[in-house]
Amino acid sequence: MGPVIYEINAWPWLAGLGVTLGEVPDEVWDEVAAPGVDAVWLMGVWERSPAGTAIFRDRSPETPPEEISGSPYCVRGYRVDERLGGPEGLARAREQLRSRGVRLFLDYVPNHVAPDHPAVTEHPEWFVHEHGVIAHGRDPYFPPWPDVLQLNAFAPGMRDATVAALSGIAEQCDGIRCDMAMLMINEIFARTWGDSAGPPPAEEFWPLVIGRLRERHPDVVLVAEAYWETEWLLQSQGFDHCYDKRLYDRLVHEDAGSIRKHLGAGLEYQDKLIRFLENHDEPRAAATFPAGRARAAAVAIATLPGATLWHDGQFEGRHIRLAVQLARFPQEPADLELRAFYRRLVAAAEQVRQGTWRLLNTTGWPDNQSHQDLLAWAWDSAVVVINFSDHPVQGRVEMPWTGPRHGDRRLTDRLDGRVFERSGADLADSGLYVDLPPWGTHVLSIG
Repeated sequence: MGPVIYEINAWPWLAGLGVTLGEVPDEVWDEVAAPGVDAVWLMGVWERSPAGTAIFRDRSPETPPEEISGSPYCVRGYRVDERLGGPEGLARAREQLRSRGVRLFLDYVPNHVAPDHPAVTEHPEWFVHEHGVIAHGRDPYFPPWPDVLQLNAFAPGMRDATVAALSGIAEQCDGIRCDMAMLMINEIFARTWGDSAGPPPAEEFWPLVIGRLRERHPDVVLVAEAYWETEWLLQSQGFDHCYDKRLYDRLVHEDAGSIRKHLGAGLEYQDKLIRFLENHDEPRAAATFPAGRARAAAVAIATLPGATLWHDGQFEGRHIRLAVQLARFPQEPADLELRAFYRRLVAAAEQVRQGTWRLLNTTGWPDNQSHQDLLAWAWDSAVVVINFSDHPVQGRVEMPWTGPRHGDRRLTDRLDGRVFERSGADLADSGLYVDLPPWGTHVLSIG
């Protein structure tokens, strides 16, 4: 079972609290390290670039200067920004999390650095050059990013520097999320930069870097931000977990049949995916999903195999996605009922996701095929059923147990506490009958 990770945008979070990393009150850490959360990803703790911030300010003259923090992906150095508390503050934050049984995750940006990063003048051979100057960072589908400079994934010295940087980060945390990891795959990098990058080396970037990193830090968890159907390749190159963007797109735009097809992939692959409904790069879930669909989708990602990523503000129903260069969250009222739902769900998922996961079949009747809108799966002692549609659904769900047929079985819904008594013989012969309202769910422990 993968970790449940809670992402916090460090700068505006601390600004809202009025403290640095070393000064966060105990009661705030207690709230963050809620039951069911295994790790906290403090996004954006590294030293931000004054040069990059000036570029953003020039391009956004309507934004008050005091509201600009600079981009956490325009990194001048992998040292905790002093304005956030410096290395000592991060060490204190890690102690606070560790005392609560929660791990700390941090970022690494392999593709580019800030224009005032020391390597720009000290090691220009680590960069891609075009027309006699260092190129701006980009991916192959969008214009260049004006505030960063492009590292060359094919340069041996740059690969050595990546190992050193990741090792330094791994000394300060338990897991590392690698930004846009697929950009460093040899074929993608060559396609992006052509002759400007030089000939591709025989060895891929990530197997070399991760292999050497694990010699020093064998237990660090590595998460890849991954797109373009590169998840399996990055898993095979050494990452523990890769973003499941395809599932996100299906949950937003598609139906139960599409999602079920996605979940038919092998368990070895699914165990290394990381499921999410929002993060700092995606629109807020509350602004993207209708309310019922949002909760059904949340139950899905919370109870599937692999890792789960939650985002600070998601539980409270925030609608506004903050640009990463900005220093403060806008004021929004918290949806207390939604927060209570998420807290129940995260705690319930911790109890449910035990043992082996399997996808379950559903059946209906000749005159009622609404079961096709059901999603159903099981862990060793639990069944999850979701009506992923906007209309009522009835159907039967196959049960994965071959337990005693005599007597009743007790089914307890961990989200709302309802208890159902069902005949063991009926469950064995016909499966579990369900009748769910639009977007309704069951997260059932079986006793």
